[in-house]
Amino acid sequence: MICIEVVYSPEPGQVERVEVRLPEGSLLSQALDQSQLLQKHGLSSESLRTGIWGRRQGLTTPLRDKDRVEVYRDLRCDPKEARRLRYKKRPKATSL
Repeated sequence: MICIEVVYSPEPGQVERVEVRLPEGSLLSQALDQSQLLQKHGLSSESLRTGIWGRRQGLTTPLRDKDRVEVYRDLRCDPKEARRLRYKKRPKATSL
């Protein structure tokens, strides 16, 4: 048996982790099914973007012990634009 962690973030700052035990040679799709995260959040496996330890992987990827399966959600805004907005909100530096 291998131990897999399945992770999904439904909202910014909120993370759900489920640990599942699967037989050797299991696939990423089997870990998702056993975690029940897709059903809980009403996600469809056809439109999912998934990865293992931050690297995009397909549903047919074989898993190894202690893998971390990640389910990615769509970004709400462009990261570059978000960075620009944070920069503009910073207090201005004063010179002496």
